[in-house]
Amino acid sequence: MNKRNKEEIKAVIFDLDGVLTDTAEYHYQSWKKLAQEEGISFTREDNEQLRGVTRRQSLEILLKGKTLPEDKMEELMVKKNEYYQELINNITMEDLIPGVEELLNQLQEEGYKLAVASASRNARTVIENLEIGKKFQLIADGYSVKNNKPAPDLFLYAAEELEVEPEECIVIEDAESGIEAALAAGMHTVGIGPEERVGQADFRYDKIKDIKLADIVQ
Repeated sequence: MNKRNKEEIKAVIFDLDGVLTDTAEYHYQSWKKLAQEEGISFTREDNEQLRGVTRRQSLEILLKGKTLPEDKMEELMVKKNEYYQELINNITMEDLIPGVEELLNQLQEEGYKLAVASASRNARTVIENLEIGKKFQLIADGYSVKNNKPAPDLFLYAAEELEVEPEECIVIEDAESGIEAALAAGMHTVGIGPEERVGQADFRYDKIKDIKLADIVQ
């Protein structure tokens, strides 16, 4: 990316969970409650495996190889989502991760198109509760494409809707599967988190407030 100039980057695409707000704890509490009801052990270490994957994939990981009838799988996913929705109803602007609002404002002022691309089917509710919906031209969520991360489909969908080329996009992600998806889409990547999780990104920062926009776009 160091060979590209600022004019060639036209859009910035954000993951939601762990990037704009930290809903990981709400997901953990919801899956933990479900696991307890089903008599399954579920730790915070187990929860880390769910970062960036779909609800269905998360349930399969939680079950640790245990197979259930499809109607039971659907029932458990609905139940988990109900627990999660109860918790995210309490989200406010105060739950924005430090540095997010400043970065969004800077990107807006400099004329970049902005989008959210999240595997979550609750993305719109969370964005609405955070009161940042007007900053984005697009919210792509778990309903937008059939194949979710680490497939590149969600990011390619976002680029198409924003009317930009994949190579004109920067993706900001905190999950390994998200970085893989963005790279597969041919986009530039910024990883938020430890080296072992997002080290394959073009740029890596411990926290979003550490991002230096000038370094990335230039």
